[in-house]
Amino acid sequence: MRNTHTDSDDAHHGTASDPAEPQAAHSGHAQDCACPRTADIDGDGPAAAGRRTFLRGAGLLGAGAGASALGLLGAAPAMAADREPSDPYDLTAMTPAPRGRWSPDPESRQFTVMVLPDTQYLFDDDRIHPVPLEASFRYVLGGGSRAGGEDDNIVFMAHLGDVVQNGLAEEYAAATKVFTMLDKAGAAYGVLAGNHDIDSSTTDQRGSTPYLDTFNPARAARSSTFHSASPDGYNTCHIFRAAGREWMLLSLDWRLSDAGFAWANAVIAANPTLPVIVTTHEIVSADDTGAATLSAYGQQLWDGLINENDQILLTLNGHFWPPGSTTLTNKAGNEVHLHITNYQDLYYGGAAMIRSYRFDMNRGTIDVSTFSPWIRELAAAGEMNLLASQQIELTSSVDRFSVAIDFDTRFAGFAPVAPRPARPAKQMLVRDTLAYWRFDDGGDDGSAFGKAQVVKDLTGLGNDLVCQGVPGSAADALTWSSDHHPDQPGHGSLVFKGQGSPVLGDWLQTVPTAPVNDATFAHGYTFEAFFKVPADWDPSQNAWTGILSRWGMSGEAGKHGGSTDPQEPIVTLSLSDNPALQWCVYPLNQTGSSTNWGDELPLDSWWHVGVVNDGTHTKLYLEGCEVARNPSTPAVGLTTLKRPWMLGGYEYGGVINQIFNGSIGDVRIVNRALPVSQFMLSTG
Repeated sequence: MRNTHTDSDDAHHGTASDPAEPQAAHSGHAQDCACPRTADIDGDGPAAAGRRTFLRGAGLLGAGAGASALGLLGAAPAMAADREPSDPYDLTAMTPAPRGRWSPDPESRQFTVMVLPDTQYLFDDDRIHPVPLEASFRYVLGGGSRAGGEDDNIVFMAHLGDVVQNGLAEEYAAATKVFTMLDKAGAAYGVLAGNHDIDSSTTDQRGSTPYLDTFNPARAARSSTFHSASPDGYNTCHIFRAAGREWMLLSLDWRLSDAGFAWANAVIAANPTLPVIVTTHEIVSADDTGAATLSAYGQQLWDGLINENDQILLTLNGHFWPPGSTTLTNKAGNEVHLHITNYQDLYYGGAAMIRSYRFDMNRGTIDVSTFSPWIRELAAAGEMNLLASQQIELTSSVDRFSVAIDFDTRFAGFAPVAPRPARPAKQMLVRDTLAYWRFDDGGDDGSAFGKAQVVKDLTGLGNDLVCQGVPGSAADALTWSSDHHPDQPGHGSLVFKGQGSPVLGDWLQTVPTAPVNDATFAHGYTFEAFFKVPADWDPSQNAWTGILSRWGMSGEAGKHGGSTDPQEPIVTLSLSDNPALQWCVYPLNQTGSSTNWGDELPLDSWWHVGVVNDGTHTKLYLEGCEVARNPSTPAVGLTTLKRPWMLGGYEYGGVINQIFNGSIGDVRIVNRALPVSQFMLSTG
């Protein structure tokens, strides 16, 4: 197994990476590395020799060989006479940054945090090559839309330290020009000191340095996300808004002092509801499999900061290579994801490789990818050489992966999502509401629905529901429950325990005098229901059960066209054997049926279904989202035989054939088409 590598080398100004820890070995090549370009340049000409000189200076002869040992400290400037001015690998002049202002969408449920590890080999004494970093910043400022990017809505850019190689003022003079691109655009970004940026034997109490002269609190304060800095200036706190909430990102120094630990803990405590990302130069290192472990200093950070603060869900560091990750459990019993990302050992000093952390709050996922915008630009210009082509994007399991996080659950300990309160029934009675039923006040949680109980129609129109049952069904075949869809107006439901073979269970149906029994909905309609399919749902027992249906067979109604089954009901909202929703009805203008199909539903979840007819066409919606299999054939109204509607029951051949297995919450019938914005899950 190869030793873990650090970013130290003996070109650093006479200090060890960490006096408390021995340096690990470095890997590298012992010979020149020359590779062909796709541009029209002789491989054995002066330009090729210049490229070999540059590759040697960029560290490709091995991170273990210091620049002084290779005799390169006195190497010719990047644009020396023996180099071709048009060589894209030798360019030192900056390209203008894209115009425009930093303006991510703070409410979008998808957002990206960009991470940039050790760039030190691009700013190493007189070996100054800012162009790869410029390309990365162009990508960030372009919102990820440049160079084939897919990272829309970039909200923050975090540098992980070792901006430069030797901590020299002249190195920062070159680096600061590139970072000015971010400043001018008003970009949100954080920078921290790595061991090559300062004297690595010191803590954040070291005082003035060229690093702090360049990246100080005054500069950080230019960003709208800047919150505060530690008194020493080496640690900064940033708060950005994304996915409709505020997030904290800490940029922490190479080595925190006691005062630094106290400051970091205090700033988190002062913002107790914010999820926190910690960035610093060293926390974990990884082996060749990508399995990461805490370093000695990482253990100090874990004990003194991360473990005690449940708000910290993700840490990011550079310094070591290869990249990798681990997941630890904090004091509160929650997972913390610790990632190392560093590519300075790769071609062109890592080519300012960036890592994208794309948060998708809807999917509960962070998608991670790693690539070089500079190499993408070279590829687009036809200038990509062999080594660059191998690293335009890194796709191994440690460089491209996804992290699953249930954000609501993960944040529940410090920022619980307040449940949506119940809403009064009258608020749901929109114009032309024919019936509205809810089940939040009929009985104690788990108690049986009484055979004589009545569920009142809250419109006051008299469409009340009464209990019906198959003889021999259990006493608790229908029970009251406090369980409900999180967006349901009424905080209650009924649990149906039907089975199909033999048919057993209880259901509800409208009283014989209910006005809704006669309704034909000739000018349109909206049917809505909240329902839950339980984990024990069995297609052999529960397929083709009705959530809401109408008594009466299609044959009785004179519907005989096409593939009509004369014994099936004239209206039913059912679950197929997948299970998937099916709205199968016999419109007034057709002799046959019209069917809308939903998608296969995961079990043990609450759903809202809406069926809307505008007088001509019918659309089915799941969670307010239109499904694909909605028919284009005109369908006008609903056939009626003036018989009751059933909730949880399904007839076939004139008798009860299936009874629902699952929960049903609020149900509403409106005598016109409603927009999604007026669905019960949307309003109030």
